Amino acid sequence: MSAEPLPVRFGGGRYRQRPPAPPFTPDAALLQAPLTSVARVGTATARRLSTLGLVSVGDLLEHFPRRYEDFSQRRTLSELRLGEEASVRVVVDHAALAATRRKGLQVVRATVRDETGVVEAVWFNQAYLARLLEPGMSVSVRGTMKMRGGRPALLVKTHELLGVGEDVVHTEGVVPVYPASEEVSARLLRTLVHKVLPLARRVPDPLPVSVRLRQGLPSRCDALTALHAPRSLAEGRSARERFVFEELFLLQVGLLLHKGAEARRAAAPPFTDPPRLSQRFLTQLPFEPTVHQQRAIAEIDRDLARPVPMRRLLQGDVGSGKTVVALYALLRAVEHARQGALLVPTETLAAQHLETVRALVGGLAQCELLCAGLPAGQRRATLAGLADGGVQLCVGTHALLQEHAAFKDLGLVVVDEQHRFGVVQRDELARRAAHDGVAPHLLYMTATPIPRTLALTVYGDLDLTVVAGSPAGRSPVRTRLLAEKDRQKGYVFTRKQLDAGRQAYVVCPTIEDSESLSAAAAVEEAQRLREHELRGYRVAVLHGQMKPAERQATMAAFKDGDIQVLVATTVIEVGIDVPNATVMIVEGAERFGLAQLHQLRGRVGRGSARSYCLLFGNVQTPQAKDRLRALVHTVDGFELADRDLEIRGEGQLLGTRQSGMPDLKLARLLHDRETLVRAREQAQATLAADPLLRLSRSAPLLDAVRAAYGEELAWLFRA
Repeated sequence: MSAEPLPVRFGGGRYRQRPPAPPFTPDAALLQAPLTSVARVGTATARRLSTLGLVSVGDLLEHFPRRYEDFSQRRTLSELRLGEEASVRVVVDHAALAATRRKGLQVVRATVRDETGVVEAVWFNQAYLARLLEPGMSVSVRGTMKMRGGRPALLVKTHELLGVGEDVVHTEGVVPVYPASEEVSARLLRTLVHKVLPLARRVPDPLPVSVRLRQGLPSRCDALTALHAPRSLAEGRSARERFVFEELFLLQVGLLLHKGAEARRAAAPPFTDPPRLSQRFLTQLPFEPTVHQQRAIAEIDRDLARPVPMRRLLQGDVGSGKTVVALYALLRAVEHARQGALLVPTETLAAQHLETVRALVGGLAQCELLCAGLPAGQRRATLAGLADGGVQLCVGTHALLQEHAAFKDLGLVVVDEQHRFGVVQRDELARRAAHDGVAPHLLYMTATPIPRTLALTVYGDLDLTVVAGSPAGRSPVRTRLLAEKDRQKGYVFTRKQLDAGRQAYVVCPTIEDSESLSAAAAVEEAQRLREHELRGYRVAVLHGQMKPAERQATMAAFKDGDIQVLVATTVIEVGIDVPNATVMIVEGAERFGLAQLHQLRGRVGRGSARSYCLLFGNVQTPQAKDRLRALVHTVDGFELADRDLEIRGEGQLLGTRQSGMPDLKLARLLHDRETLVRAREQAQATLAADPLLRLSRSAPLLDAVRAAYGEELAWLFRA
């Protein structure tokens, strides 16, 4: 963009309703002009606006209202009723600053009239109006009629001065309310947006005409005008629908572009031989795979048979049997003389997985562990086995993909519990795993059920497989919410379970930003239980500050039954499998998210015995009550995920958007699910016709995607 100022500062004064629009000629330089190009916006105001991310004229046009106030019913003075807020146009007879007894309070009183009557209007803490309001001046005011000193008076909420042919922006009609701050008022934003709104005609439309017509949507310039200055609430809603679709459409185009381009970057070894080793694995399982597991296996087999890298997400509820599906896929790599790797986020989980893998795979493949906490000799032996191919399956942390961990021929990587990572992190993983232009297949697993619509935004660049249900023989976990006064009843019940030979977990809430404080809290709680409620029982503690060997020894003792009660932080949230544990006590349950509580509950109920989850907490907010009641009433993780989306919204579920995708300004997945599905379908159809958006008609769409995904897809745009 040129550094020279615009030859004419626009918005120099109020313009007439619907001024002559400039011709529709997209002008990036004009839209990128600094806000100091707008009349009456100096450097100080521009600095305040920048705190909201508003730097250019285009930023103002893209600063969408969060709601509207309907001031469309204008009244006369004679129609005003006590206690009712309304808008009225009046003429000033007299205005003056009135004396008050309260220190710091300034009151302006004005006598105003219209054709139906006269009344006193009152402004608080706006002393400048005493000088500004002159006799004969026309004003539009929004306020409430109240009794003051025994007489009715109009207490003014907002106002604007009227002139010939000038627009009324703040007090009449459908008034947009913008996201604001202490430094930048909604009124200032409304004034500035109104000044630059004629430039909406300069804004290019990223939606292809065919898509817009098929969806029955207005053009972008018409939608911008209707969104910022609707003539009715219905018009505002219609404009919002257009931008919700656009937002989700661009998101899906970006994700699908990423998915297709990533697949073209490297080849992958196709696994086409008959499943001999993997079929033996399924045959020797102590249970029959469920229908959902069999369907997932078939989908993965189709991906593995192709010469392009598989990028699939295997999503399943707690205990649904995802590990069996993943092991089948890993053995498909082994039977094609390739190696497989199972990547997990923590060393505790890696050790648990290795035990599971060895138990289920048996002698079908050589399995080893690789993580930072291994003894030096064992680590060297594992690295040597990876390099010469002697280690066929390796379970480990990110140490698996470090420079010194060289695989002889890596064919498949399974990434477990990677729901907190997004597009950028997945790219990094794929690049580190690739070698000489050949990339391994990648299978991601998450036991955190999320609604399909949320999955399309977080994992839209992946194919999705869902494993529903759970293996036969498992009973649903019964969940109870106990108030503080009922705490002792919970301990009595727990002691009965322990006396019957069962085991229990006690989970302490994480202390924000301090693993050491969380560990100390767990240690303190374990000591308290040993001395009081669970005196005489074998109680141990597990937390992230312990050395890996110490953590593994503690878990082994708990699994062997040497420990009856394990007091822990959330390090046991995933991957811990102790079938004899039948009680899960969660302290401070109101401090956990619904998905995390469901994960913790999934640590019990892994055997045939009836299991229980006891939620202790001081539940005060309505949101916390709704969340915990939902957990009590259902054990279906996907149903809970939908409920969590309703309660907390997608923003809190996603946390910081590590996926590198733009934030959703208007779209709300709870309400716009159907729109997201339609946007996905339209994005697929658009890219089927123009895979890289190279045709001239796709230029505005390509520019919009480039703006949103410039960093993540830079290599694609250079190609």
